Amino acid sequence: MVLRPYAPSDCQALAELFHHTVHTVNAGDYTPEQLDAWSPGAVDLEGWNRSFLEHHTLVAEESGRIVGFGDMDGTGYLDRLYVHKDCQGRGIASAICEALERAADTAGLTTHASITARPFFEKRGWQVVKEQQVERRGVLLTNYIMKKTNSGPSAERPP
Repeated sequence: MVLRPYAPSDCQALAELFHHTVHTVNAGDYTPEQLDAWSPGAVDLEGWNRSFLEHHTLVAEESGRIVGFGDMDGTGYLDRLYVHKDCQGRGIASAICEALERAADTAGLTTHASITARPFFEKRGWQVVKEQQVERRGVLLTNYIMKKTNSGPSAERPP
């Protein structure tokens, strides 16, 4: 597996991976109605591309095939972290998350983790700050605000 920077030509493939991952991997924790609200199948590709370019975005590839991606903004907010349904449990999300955490230039990291992702983040030292209900297309979904103290570049600077 290789991690590489995002390129605008990746956007469509990342949107498709996101949709398929939500509707398969997260299906054990959310209802079909919630999954459809979370990912109805069409994203604003221009908006996603813009956010991927503004964030530190990494793409995981195996044999030229995209198997995962993740992005973090300049405040240390981990926005998206998704791995192809057939590639779960192989360390891809860990590799992406580790690289994003290392590169973050902020003392604290945050994310809004799904029910499905919460155990993954807890194993990485993230802590739940609060459970919340978020509304997507009129449907409520449970997720967790999680935080972690960063040991990346900002942690190495003297106060």
